[in-house]
Amino acid sequence: MKIISKKSLGQNFLIDHNILKQIVNIVKIENKEILEVGPGTGNLTQYILKKNPKKIHVIEKDKDLCLLLNEKFNDKVNIINNDILRVSEDTISQSKLIVFGNLPYNISTEILSKWITNLNKEFWFDKLILMFQKEVADRIIAKSGTSNYGRLSILSNWKLNIEKIIDIKPESFLPKPKINSSLLVFSPKKEFFNLKNPKNLEMITRVFFSKRRKMIKKPFNQIFNNSNKISKKLEIDLNLRPQNLKPETYYKITKEYEDLRS
Repeated sequence: MKIISKKSLGQNFLIDHNILKQIVNIVKIENKEILEVGPGTGNLTQYILKKNPKKIHVIEKDKDLCLLLNEKFNDKVNIINNDILRVSEDTISQSKLIVFGNLPYNISTEILSKWITNLNKEFWFDKLILMFQKEVADRIIAKSGTSNYGRLSILSNWKLNIEKIIDIKPESFLPKPKINSSLLVFSPKKEFFNLKNPKNLEMITRVFFSKRRKMIKKPFNQIFNNSNKISKKLEIDLNLRPQNLKPETYYKITKEYEDLRS
């Protein structure tokens, strides 16, 4: 069955066997339950199977690819033909999952943001091993004070430890994308800032970073009626710019906002 990649679905299939082997060796898979997002033609799936997992679930939006995967693996994998953005993560399994994903670049940040904002006290995964466009990965791991630092960095680092594994050249994919990719590993933090609703963190960072080159006095006034009192309490200099505040400061601002509204 010949498969032609669909640009509309952001399909670039990873074909480099050295990279595929490296990915499956990042974490112990044997006897674990696995979720693979966007398995494509099953190149990574076959390497995962060699590691003897307890079970593999794959989520693939493309019906043609689902037929191919069924042909290739039969009952060895549980194929879910759906859009990842429409799937409720905690319905996939009762076990904690190890997640692999060569995410479609056009929705990769949306997928990650959805997973983070949907996190309850219990994590539904042990590890996320995800491929991103390098430019997006750089934003995820960016430190405060750098040009790449922003909303995605703050949101991603809230409940997760993040490690960059490798950059991957376009030649490792078919068809070749025009950009480099990066592989990141996300692990749950044991301790993190307790917020009532992650969507408040999303909102606050959106307000601050909508004018990232301006001083934070204006967004502070937008969010708080008594901004001077709050800024003194949190020891925040209102002459700073959004990228100068550390992630922890944004978590404190969000908590203050939630406390005042409760």
